[in-house]
Amino acid sequence: MDEVKFRELLEQNYSWPCVYMFKFICPADNESIAKLQQMFDPEVAELALRPSSKGTYVSFTATELMMSVDAVVERYQKAKGIPGLISL
Repeated sequence: MDEVKFRELLEQNYSWPCVYMFKFICPADNESIAKLQQMFDPEVAELALRPSSKGTYVSFTATELMMSVDAVVERYQKAKGIPGLISL
């Protein structure tokens, strides 16, 4: 989805600030998981990891109070740099 449409959906469906849930699937290697975890402050965000049945991927969920659409989009842009990451 392009960024403009994503921003429009966020503006239509959320009142800011709000608690937003980020969901990702990443390869189950320590480097990818560490990079993803570094994007979130564990003192502010609730983080949950769940390995796939074969152990090749990890489902990553982070719930955090976000102040604006820009803050959400910025977080997804940072995530793009992680190889093999799928944003849901």
